[in-house]
Amino acid sequence: MYESIKEIVDTANEKQVPIYELAIKQEMEITKSTFNEIWDKMSKSLETMANDAEKSIEKDGVFSPTGLTGGDAVKIKQYRESGKTLSGDMMMRGVQSAIGTNEVNAAMGVICATPTAGASGTIPGVLFTIKKVLQLNRDEQIHFLFTSALFGMIVANNACIAGASGGCQAEVGSASAMAAAAAVEAAGGTPEQCDYAFSTALQNLLGLVCDPVAGLVEIPCVKRNAIGTANALVAADLALAGVNNLISSDEVIEAMYRVGKQMPRELRETGLGGVAATPTGIAIRNRIFGKQL
Repeated sequence: MYESIKEIVDTANEKQVPIYELAIKQEMEITKSTFNEIWDKMSKSLETMANDAEKSIEKDGVFSPTGLTGGDAVKIKQYRESGKTLSGDMMMRGVQSAIGTNEVNAAMGVICATPTAGASGTIPGVLFTIKKVLQLNRDEQIHFLFTSALFGMIVANNACIAGASGGCQAEVGSASAMAAAAAVEAAGGTPEQCDYAFSTALQNLLGLVCDPVAGLVEIPCVKRNAIGTANALVAADLALAGVNNLISSDEVIEAMYRVGKQMPRELRETGLGGVAATPTGIAIRNRIFGKQL
């Protein structure tokens, strides 16, 4: 089993194979499953992501039981169609998919946790953006998911991916970095450039707290996936442009882990700090669950 990003990069270079191949072979060895079995599982994950993105923009959209979130993916789609977006249609396409996926999650729909439910929109947001830009076929989209998964495994094994353990940097931050690395490979970048994109994306969101209002994965979680998507795309472009990052991915992962340990519990998914502790956040909590002493 790969224990570091460096090991992944070195192996890909030594064997002259794409990173997604390393991911598939490792999964076959660990699970004792066949190629087809592993491929079919990832194919179902892609199908789930695509269904969520589409479901979120049907009619008026999807809405959570609390009424706190929902319908924004439809608004973004309509805004894109106006042709007046400031950050460009492709970027907002990704934001639309990211927010839409998380709206489906908040509405109790079936999503693919990548790496968590709270961060489930970031990777689809990036994937469905570059799918359009790079004209990726279905196989290439599945390759993207395998690459992102291998990078995510390193984070999970060496640090954490749960907001309760390390803040939102461990959830949306990890998802953004995973997506950035996979986007670089999909665009024809080198293993080193995947490393640069990953480290840049995670570094950019270092210290991001987890502060869900009323303890629900809605506010600010849904919109943070939009930022995770944009961050990943920028990090990938920087790497593809030849801009490297002097701090390696493995060092940034370790830094993220240390920062998470230094966060007070109020900023680690307890709903006791950050925007959850604002007057509005407290009022929302009290309205949903009743006043708590």
